[in-house]
Amino acid sequence: MSLPPQAAPIPSGAAHTQPPAQGLAMATLALAALGIVFGDLGTSPLYALQEAFHPGHGVAPTPENVLGIVSLFIWSLILMVSIKYVFVLMQADNHGEGGLLALLALLVGERTGRVSTRRARRWVYLAMIGTAMLYGDGIITPAISVLSAVEGLEVATPAFSAYVVPLTVVILLALFAIQPLGSGRVGVAFGPILALWFVVIFVLGLVSLIETPAILQALNPWHAFSFFMHNGFKGFVALGAVVLCLTGGEALYADMGHFGARPIRLAWYGLALPALALNYLGQGALLLRDPTAAARPFYSMVPAWGLYPMVILATLATIVASQALISAVFSLTRQASQLGLSPRVAVKHTSSSTAGQIYLPALNWVLMVGTIAVVLGFRSSDSLAAAFGLAVSATMAITTVLFAAFADVRWKWPRWRIALVAGVFFVADLAFFGANAMKFADGGWLPLLIGSLTFVASLAWLVGGRVLRRSRPDSGLPLDVFIDSLAVSPPYRVKGTGVFMMAAGSSVPMALLHHLKHNQVLHEQVVILTLNTEEIPRVPASERFTVECLPIGFIRVVARYGYMEVAQVPQLLQRVAQQLGRPIDDPMTTSYYLGRESLVPPDHGNPALRLLLRLYILMHKNELDVTSHFGLPPNRVVEMGARLDLLPR
Repeated sequence: MSLPPQAAPIPSGAAHTQPPAQGLAMATLALAALGIVFGDLGTSPLYALQEAFHPGHGVAPTPENVLGIVSLFIWSLILMVSIKYVFVLMQADNHGEGGLLALLALLVGERTGRVSTRRARRWVYLAMIGTAMLYGDGIITPAISVLSAVEGLEVATPAFSAYVVPLTVVILLALFAIQPLGSGRVGVAFGPILALWFVVIFVLGLVSLIETPAILQALNPWHAFSFFMHNGFKGFVALGAVVLCLTGGEALYADMGHFGARPIRLAWYGLALPALALNYLGQGALLLRDPTAAARPFYSMVPAWGLYPMVILATLATIVASQALISAVFSLTRQASQLGLSPRVAVKHTSSSTAGQIYLPALNWVLMVGTIAVVLGFRSSDSLAAAFGLAVSATMAITTVLFAAFADVRWKWPRWRIALVAGVFFVADLAFFGANAMKFADGGWLPLLIGSLTFVASLAWLVGGRVLRRSRPDSGLPLDVFIDSLAVSPPYRVKGTGVFMMAAGSSVPMALLHHLKHNQVLHEQVVILTLNTEEIPRVPASERFTVECLPIGFIRVVARYGYMEVAQVPQLLQRVAQQLGRPIDDPMTTSYYLGRESLVPPDHGNPALRLLLRLYILMHKNELDVTSHFGLPPNRVVEMGARLDLLPR
């Protein structure tokens, strides 16, 4: 009996066969993902293991401690990166986008700036804290990565010591200068560099491991538990160094929208993880042979003839590492702006095919100044290592909490499964955070300071936005009633189209009432436009807008955009005109009417709230104006000014 065509047998392996073009595209994406996503994780071997044996706060490089530390490194990579981020969290994507704010949008399910329930606000505040800590990570990562690479020159000869910091600053200036090219182009250029880096560190680790195969005992997790039993509290403090091998995990999740989950998984399991694991094993093998190499175990594995080429390659790789966090911060900032957690920012799209590849000019230069200031202040990777782990571990813990809530609300997981999966992650996160908290005085204050300043600014914007919406006078006049009244007593009509922005709801925009009151005329065609931001990254073009033709020349347009999109109103109106079969956005006869409010802070009430509102007013004055944000032609915009007192309740 023959099978029907759809059930025909598939030859072995054919189910996974990809067309050559598709396979080539996937390989190219995986290579680019190496250049953007794995830079931070990939360059951790430069400084992570040596921090565990730091003379001031590390443990002695005895054979037992070496096996224990290396075992902790290997199993931390497996548990926290391979399982937590790559396998579990990357399934919690918002239409391909990842990161804390994408997870928050999935959890809350509406524009966070307008969330009213107490439970939802807790998730918003928690995500704001985690995102703020990631900004600290974004400033520290380029500093410690490039410093640790250039410090290899000191291993070659102490004569280069005076040039380490100046050379690092020059490299960082060049890194931030190329950001306008976009993460896609930078990733294609950086991908081969990091691929070569992973191959080289794989070979270095393999050569060292062959010489001392006893280090393979570290693959037994018992050595990790034994490490704590023998070192007690000092072993717990050593977790502050172990977390350094996980730096970049959060950026990996946030950068998912740049390339997609599949290329990232392919690059991680196919190259990045084997190379990292083998290099840490190789460094451990070296320390079993020569404990005195604990000060610089990575460069001590490099033969003398290859030291200078290795410094060059490491420097290039750490530039890639910095790129991972810069791209992640760009993505998070744009998401925060669209979700109502930060002011509007200027966004430049650097790819015509991938919407997630963006460049934020103002933020780029802020990161550059902050990173260079950190380099000049700390001047060595050893000093910065203490500051690094606290930001990473705090963000990791917050991500786990939000994931647990998401698994409960969206995936409907039973409580036992949430406790088993998220509980294991959270215990590890808390252990890492507690160990790094011990280093507060040694530099841990830096990411907390950066994170606190970022959080306060975001909180001011969130609170100020709520107060502004409550303070704005609502016309209270339904649109249909307003149109009926105009039909009874029509005003003088002029040729052309007037476009008025309107919030979600049915009340007539105040700008329209002010225009009619003061000018006493109305255009022949009036477009009432509402722009809604959805909780998904992008809205399909077929679902972009709805149009309703109302009496006496009024047109109601409601458009939907994802939080990763920016509305371009002229293009939107062109599509509306095509659907209606009549012109709307005529350059000579169309005017856009916007309301411009002069905000006044309260002169009494809660001092903390008043301070937040003053900060909100300052940011409100300096945010990207509506004309630029929505791509409106400046010579066709009419602004209706008004004074508005902020009235907290």
